[in-house]
Amino acid sequence: MTVAKNHAGDDEIAFLTRLRRDLHAHPELGFEEQRTSALVRRVLDEAGLTVHGGLGGTGVVGTLSRGAGGRRIALRADMDALAMNEAATADERPYRSTVEGRMHACGHDGHTVMLLGAARALADKPDLAGTVHFVFQPAEEGRGGAKAMIDDGFFDRFPVDAVYGLHNMPGLATDQIAAVAGPQLASSDRWTLTFRGKGTHGAKPHLGRDAVTAAGHFLAAIQSIVARRVDPLQPAVVSACALSAGDFDALNVIPDEVRIGGTTRAYTPETRDLLEEEIGVFARGVAAMFGIEIDYRYMRQIPPVVNDPEATRRARLAAERALGTERVVSTFAPSTAGDDFAHFSAVVPGAYVWLGNGPAENDALHHNSRYDFNDAAIASGVAFWTRLVEMELATG
Repeated sequence: MTVAKNHAGDDEIAFLTRLRRDLHAHPELGFEEQRTSALVRRVLDEAGLTVHGGLGGTGVVGTLSRGAGGRRIALRADMDALAMNEAATADERPYRSTVEGRMHACGHDGHTVMLLGAARALADKPDLAGTVHFVFQPAEEGRGGAKAMIDDGFFDRFPVDAVYGLHNMPGLATDQIAAVAGPQLASSDRWTLTFRGKGTHGAKPHLGRDAVTAAGHFLAAIQSIVARRVDPLQPAVVSACALSAGDFDALNVIPDEVRIGGTTRAYTPETRDLLEEEIGVFARGVAAMFGIEIDYRYMRQIPPVVNDPEATRRARLAAERALGTERVVSTFAPSTAGDDFAHFSAVVPGAYVWLGNGPAENDALHHNSRYDFNDAAIASGVAFWTRLVEMELATG
């Protein structure tokens, strides 16, 4: 689409809305955001920012710097979509996904546009002192985009004193922001295991070593990890999400192997370590009980997002000045979802805020095939980002 020149007010919001819907119609998976990153680069370039492309594959960083020295901050938005089909029809949603099996079902199209809107609003402001990096990250949805940008030298090339992130949240009003210190999102890890038994005829189970029955005992047993091994004051999740064994065309055969996989969530390093250890303990115990072998792998992916108190205070103050004190929520329960923004905020102080997305229509929360980012939130998101930069890079 044609990029308009920056102008304030309703015309600018209308432009950003068109841009958001264009991105929604053309979703791209992590590390495949070629069209999206090209559009982001074009908007930033036309706004007059210094643009760096290709970081972590398809990542983009737009830099606005005023004067020598001063505070240095990074603002991060994610760009990728999900591998799922959109349920809304073209009549219901004229800008629905045009790509089969691809959908912006988490609002990253809105996140990208709001940060672009802030970059456009701030590009011509002379009364700033310092540097802001507008970070457009690829592959947030489990593919490791934040780590890829960091491994590609993000903090060496763009040193910062603090980093800020924003995510939409259905249930809050579109002019509300929740900014809360402490845990906001859980760690997100994966685990797999394979029970290796001895297959046999289903009518003669005594001649084999039954991995299927062992797997059943294991699946029932791991539910007690959170209930009996984790401190009751520490939230945690252990979920088995995949199971593979046998053949429905051979229902008289007890198979040799059963594969199981799942996810864990925690808010502290200690609980995360405990979950990894206990799944292994239970798996090895069941394997020993049934006289079979076990292969266990635990894959750490994303640490928890824990908001720094000072960075959160700054974000909350910016939200109050942008939207009004009464529109800022200071108590908000953390989510057991994960976000690899955690990799950025593990290096420098960070704050991750929630911007309202309005009511969850048809119960369509994130990762739902009927979800859509609420364009009414664009103005609030731009106002928050803009005010945050104005305060962080104030000249006085």
